[in-house]
Parts: sequence; C-alpha cells; structure tokens
Amino acid sequence: MLWTVLLALLVLLLLQTQLSVCLRDLRTRGSISPLHSPPPSSSSPSSSSSSSYNATQQRLPGAIIIGVRKGGTRALLEMLNLHPDVEVAKAEVHYFNVEEHYRQGLAWYRAQMPFTVPGQLTVEKTPGYFASPQVPARVWDMNPAVRLLLIVRDPAERLVSDYTQVLHNRLTQHKPYQPLEELLLHKGHINHGYKALQRSLYHLHLARWLEVFPREQIHVVDGDALIRDPFPELRKAERFLDLPPRINPSNFYFNITKGFYCLLSAGHDKCLDESKGRPHAPLSTQALQKLCRYFRKPNKHFFEMVGRSFSWC
Repeated sequence: MLWTVLLALLVLLLLQTQLSVCLRDLRTRGSISPLHSPPPSSSSPSSSSSSSYNATQQRLPGAIIIGVRKGGTRALLEMLNLHPDVEVAKAEVHYFNVEEHYRQGLAWYRAQMPFTVPGQLTVEKTPGYFASPQVPARVWDMNPAVRLLLIVRDPAERLVSDYTQVLHNRLTQHKPYQPLEELLLHKGHINHGYKALQRSLYHLHLARWLEVFPREQIHVVDGDALIRDPFPELRKAERFLDLPPRINPSNFYFNITKGFYCLLSAGHDKCLDESKGRPHAPLSTQALQKLCRYFRKPNKHFFEMVGRSFSWC
C-alpha cells in the first residue's frame, strides 16, 4: 500500500514538471509570434498609398513641342524619347487647336497621353499649335508652368516642304493641285495670302505666345542644326527640360542611303519614315530669290525676339 502511494506521488510530480515545460513553451511562442505575423494586406492604407505612388498612370504633359509645321517636330520628339525619363504621345493630339477636341476637356486630353511613373516627363507635339491664335491662352490655362519647345528651320525651305507634303497628299488621293509658283506668286509678286507663307512668319506667331508665356519658358531648337548634328541640340533640350544628361552621341548614326541621322538605342536602330527627307517640289531660282528677299525683314524681327540668329537665306 505504501509503495502504491509513493508511486502515485512520483507520477504526479512527473506530470507537474511536464505541464510546467509546456506552459513555458507556450509563453515563449506567444512572445515571438508578432515577428512572424503575415505582411499587411494590400487593402491596408499604407500599402494602398505606396501602390498608388508607384503605379503608372496617364498624366498631362509637362512639355509640349508647339511647332513649327515641317520644322522637324517628329525628329525632335523621337530623339527626346531616347531619354529614359521621357515618355511621348505617339500621335499629334490637336487638343488646343481643334474645337471638337477641346470641348471634350482635360480628361480627354489626358487619355491621349502615354502611361508614366512618377518622375517621368510626358511630352506631346502638335505643330499646328504654333500658328493657332487661340492656343497660347488655352495652354496657359492647362498649366502655366508647362515648358514649350519650338523647332524652326529656314522659312523658305519650310514653305517648300509644307507645299511638298500637301502635294503628296493630294496626289495620293488622285486630286489635282496647283504648281508651287502659282500659289506663291501673284502677278510676279509674293502672294501674302498663301497659308504656307503665313506659317513661315515666325515672329508674328511667337509674339502671341510671348503675350502669355515668359521668353525663358520657350526653348528654340535649330531644326537645320538638328539635321546636321543632332547631339548638341538634344543636350540643350535636356538642360531646358531639367533632365539628367542621358542622350549621347552614340545614340545617332548617319544613314548614307537615307541621307540623314537615325537613332540607336539598346542595340535597336530607328529611322524616321519615308516622308522625312522627301525630295522637294521644284521652285525656280528666281522665285526662291524673291522668297528669300521677302523673308529678310520678318526673319530679322524673329532673331531679335529670340536673341539669336540663324543662317537662313
């Protein structure tokens, strides 16, 4: 009987010891469990905020190439797109100069933009903006701090290129079109009403922009220099846009067959489409000389406005 009691006490002691070990183990597990808790769900405020900050979205442009038509706007856009911090609208938007588009509001305009992440610059180009009287004030209303790029070239060459594009489009549609000299000259004198001529009067259009925007907010790109040697003009554009210098001379190579520079990035090359570098429509030497004389005074006004001169006819 005594041995039975002693054995029972011994069993109770063993059970008590085992229970203490189990309780201590449970307390230890409880104290470290928060370190291994699952990560916060995506619906938590902090996670949602971080996701929203890093997500791509369509943003209004921080820079716009406003013109000029047939001045090299497509080339400038594609070259700026070499920069990793730049995303461009692939098509001309014509938001500020087409009433049907403008009436749809900024939500429609934003929807035409590329997706970007925070820190990237959205750029769009519509060369029709430069010569449209209503556009400067509308752009200002959208964003008074927007940066504007204006690429210009010899106005006589620009006029001939403008005519050549219209002629090509008309011929493609099997429609007739007058020879250039018939449009340009009236009774042997320059026809002031010819629209392609009016687009080349840069000083008149720039004056409207300067009524709204300060001069330092408009960067003038030399379109002729961009064709001859793209890199120096692109470096100036990077500085104007406050972009770190990422575009290099190695991003360009001269295509002998096409006769102009093509782009090279990440081992892939890209040349502008066949419409670029298209042979110009013929213009007699006499008519070209009249055109150059006509542009001398307007060009001088433009040079004074931008504080630099260009080697134009």
